[in-house]
Amino acid sequence: MNERPDFSKNANHAATAPAYFSLWDIHAYYGESYIVQGVSFNVHEGEILALLGRNGAGKTSTLRTIARLDNPSLKHGEIWLDHEAIHNMPSFEASRAGVGLVPEDRRIIQGLTVEENLQLAQIAPPIGWSLERIYDLFPRLKERRRQEGTTLSGGEQQMLAIARALARDVKLLLLDEPYEGLAPVIVDEIEKTLNLIKEQGMTTIIVEQNALRALALADRSVILDTGTVVFDGTAQEVLDNEELRHEYLAI
Repeated sequence: MNERPDFSKNANHAATAPAYFSLWDIHAYYGESYIVQGVSFNVHEGEILALLGRNGAGKTSTLRTIARLDNPSLKHGEIWLDHEAIHNMPSFEASRAGVGLVPEDRRIIQGLTVEENLQLAQIAPPIGWSLERIYDLFPRLKERRRQEGTTLSGGEQQMLAIARALARDVKLLLLDEPYEGLAPVIVDEIEKTLNLIKEQGMTTIIVEQNALRALALADRSVILDTGTVVFDGTAQEVLDNEELRHEYLAI
């Protein structure tokens, strides 16, 4: 492993300045299973990074480790966001520090309306986007703000899950399979929304099995294979490298 970088605010020389978000030598386990095996990468402010790989490569486990969820358990390594170490934080503190995870299963709260789901996210500081700003981006949610969240369509639930993350003061948005289970026309709509969020300068990591869709959205890509980084470069480099795509993404 390379020498540990300086993640502090003092490392502000152009050649050595730390990235906005950094993973350094992350090792994480589910029980005895060694899932994330020394993963390191950076994401710069306002950048979208596509975290790709085949099923079982460790993508979701890496996102869950960043969000400081109990599983997988972090055994070694450091996680820094905007010069703040978050690797020793529980999940609620990482959320307060600016990590916003949109999980694959969306986790819309049963019994609450769309607006109540959003208001619950803002029940404690730090507060992110206002309801007005959220509804400007998601007019469909404004139309259904009095409807119970779990009765929305799959695409609308995905919009609500993303909007709920933005209701917090998010510095790093983590999207886990945002297109999963959605019809192509709905994927187009979600993709347009994510492009609008990109225009807002939101720093984002997206995990998505539809690699071509993710690469079309992303600035850069990291590819994992059996828990290790096998590629770190631009999204265009992946699109241009047929051998790389075939070997690690099966496309």
